[in-house]
Amino acid sequence: MSTDPISDMLTTIRNGLKARLFSVTTPASNIKGEIARVLKESGYIADAVTTTGFPKKLVITLKYTAKASPAITEIKRISKPGLRRFVAVPDIPAVLDGMGLAILSTSKGVMSGVDAKKEKVGGELICTVA
Repeated sequence: MSTDPISDMLTTIRNGLKARLFSVTTPASNIKGEIARVLKESGYIADAVTTTGFPKKLVITLKYTAKASPAITEIKRISKPGLRRFVAVPDIPAVLDGMGLAILSTSKGVMSGVDAKKEKVGGELICTVA
């Protein structure tokens, strides 16, 4: 277990897709739930549900295309605890020329790069998804 729970969640998703699993489970937190919400709204995962009880778990249902290839081909952690990466509105990256997704933590909550540009807010660049 590392000191970066977001990185652990992204690695769990990456490993689950490589193993062709239906769903993966990770310890729940508010930021992980928000990242999963953005991934679901963007169509990269099928569903994300937080279980009740103790300890709370985040169950992420993975998504595959019609040809059984994963919806996520690459998921990278950008801002790490040892080196935080903050971006202004003009510097928000266009992943795969707009075909991918950048996830930011802003003053208005966790949102995709496209939504952050619309809202005209920068923030911490959590990860990129392709």
